[in-house]
Amino acid sequence: MRGSDPLNFNVTQRIRADLNQCIGEKLRVRANKGRKVVIENTAVLEETYPHVFVVRVLTKTSPSQRVSYSYADVITRTVELMHCDTNETLFPWLNS
Repeated sequence: MRGSDPLNFNVTQRIRADLNQCIGEKLRVRANKGRKVVIENTAVLEETYPHVFVVRVLTKTSPSQRVSYSYADVITRTVELMHCDTNETLFPWLNS
């Protein structure tokens, strides 16, 4: 469906643009690692790149760990990002 998005962005560009507005914010990251293993962490969004974004996982037991995810992980719902305070999904437009 060409022209249905007023900004004419493709989905990955729109996800990256939305994430750019959240750099430095705390997020809840829920990642499906396969075989019924789901990992939930609180993380800070550090950087966005053309194909991936990087978060710093906040843990009490070990030094902070940096993890990268692709925008395709968000599109396929392998990774879900939510606001830490409100638990609202970061991309409500993606679910419709």
